[in-house]
Amino acid sequence: MLRRQFLSGLALAPLAAGALGSGLAAGWPAARAQDSPIFFRIGTGSTAGTYFPVGGLIASAISHPPGSRPCDSGGSCGVPGLIAVVQSTEGSVYNVQAVAKGQLESALSQADVAYWAYHGEGPFAEQPPLSNLRAIANLYPESVQLVASVASGVRSVADLADKRVSIDLDGSGTQIDAKLILKAWGLTPEDLDVRTVSANEAVEQLREGELDAFFYVAGTPTTAIEALARDTSIRLVPIDGEPAERLLEDYPFFARGFIAAGLYRSVPSTVTLSVGAQWICSAEIDEALIYEVTTALWHENTRRLLDAGHQKGRLIAYGTALNSLGIPLHRGALRYYRERRVIVPDVLEPPTP
Repeated sequence: MLRRQFLSGLALAPLAAGALGSGLAAGWPAARAQDSPIFFRIGTGSTAGTYFPVGGLIASAISHPPGSRPCDSGGSCGVPGLIAVVQSTEGSVYNVQAVAKGQLESALSQADVAYWAYHGEGPFAEQPPLSNLRAIANLYPESVQLVASVASGVRSVADLADKRVSIDLDGSGTQIDAKLILKAWGLTPEDLDVRTVSANEAVEQLREGELDAFFYVAGTPTTAIEALARDTSIRLVPIDGEPAERLLEDYPFFARGFIAAGLYRSVPSTVTLSVGAQWICSAEIDEALIYEVTTALWHENTRRLLDAGHQKGRLIAYGTALNSLGIPLHRGALRYYRERRVIVPDVLEPPTP
């Protein structure tokens, strides 16, 4: 069951794992009838990345605390009585596990991580499938960013051998993709002086000359990398050629991508790979609540919020809401899309209870 929180706690991120509102799994209408705030967490990622600010935009869009002005009077157009809070986490792998266990109501996740977790494949092959994962919407593409200091001499993935390289934290989607990329180039983590630190720490270590390169999968521009490029000479290492083509053939969640010139100071356009960022939740969350949450996400007023709030927010579009989803839709989200006559592929239909 979900506990009441003091409003002062809303400013804190990350919140403690037990910071929950009440009644979300037991029945949203009954919970709202209590006429008190209901808290709904969105797990994101490191504060250095894109998940955290984008999660904040979504939280603002779906929240409508008790006492707020009505939507048609200039107030929030979120779910009445709902207060969404953003929680910084270790990333996609942590997020899918926390959602499956009921430790988070919802979270952002890389498409590949959600797919593997739901099917019990890849890095999740040694544990039971997380079959209660459900999708609300696809959000935007995330770029695989391999950042190297110019002084390191790293110009290609092959150059990482024997270099000091962070592949991100254990439990992150970045680390999974980094290992796939290294393998495609005939490398393993043992061939590198590998580090497993957060993006924030990797940025600082590269700035201080303690690291040669780091992987980070995130929407671009990434704030921490922008700041790094302003005071350190960096390059983005391209992920292309035959090894990248093999990855595209072997793993359908990868797509071709590029990072535009000028997003980071003095860094030219760079070819890379991308994966989708998706908003997921648990099948146990009340259908009526997820229907209202999905409605709030695609409300016309949310468009202005997303466009003004972050560059990746501009890419969150109703027309791509079902793109690249590798897990079924939540029944509440499915009802929303069907009512608007969106063609939902059979593979996105949730299993019959």
